[in-house]
Amino acid sequence: MIVLGLTGSIGMGKSTTAKMFADAGVPVHDSDETVHRLYAGKAAPLVEAAFPGITVTGVVDRTRLAGRVLGDAAALKTLEAIVHPLVRADADAFLARHRAAGAPIAVLDIPLLFETGGRNRVDKVVVVTAPPEIQRARVLARPGMNEEKLAAILAKQVPDAEKRRQADFVIDTGEGFDAARASVKAIIAELSGDKSGRAGS
Repeated sequence: MIVLGLTGSIGMGKSTTAKMFADAGVPVHDSDETVHRLYAGKAAPLVEAAFPGITVTGVVDRTRLAGRVLGDAAALKTLEAIVHPLVRADADAFLARHRAAGAPIAVLDIPLLFETGGRNRVDKVVVVTAPPEIQRARVLARPGMNEEKLAAILAKQVPDAEKRRQADFVIDTGEGFDAARASVKAIIAELSGDKSGRAGS
């Protein structure tokens, strides 16, 4: 089984691209969705122990948590030390499950793949990109987002040009989502040897 790492900076269209892989029959593990699930499950008591008062009815309140860790490098490191191993274990179980089922390809959707040293966990990397003006317009259209927050997020991410340089495949969503879907199918076809662009068909 080929493990594809899917990544891209904020506003590049990564989540939409991940859905395209899923729609084409490729199993996709979503790191963000896993964190949401963990915050309502096994991570909640661990995070509460480290940051008392941030759970509500046993579930991590993400707004309260953000207030505690944003701008505090030590607090963020503490949180990552709790959450990253749990997400990784969840991803490992996901891969084992689909490897046993005979899936030819599986995708790990990891927003901070380069930033967290995830390159060594995957066989190939797909970077989702878009021109800076499209990225900016998409992000600033999100509720509660402003130029300052966008600048802070981008400062923590590996620059898009560097991600593209390290990628095995690049999907440019700035060319439209039909073009992106065609790129997804081409990648699946190349990796699986199936010219239909569907995994396992």
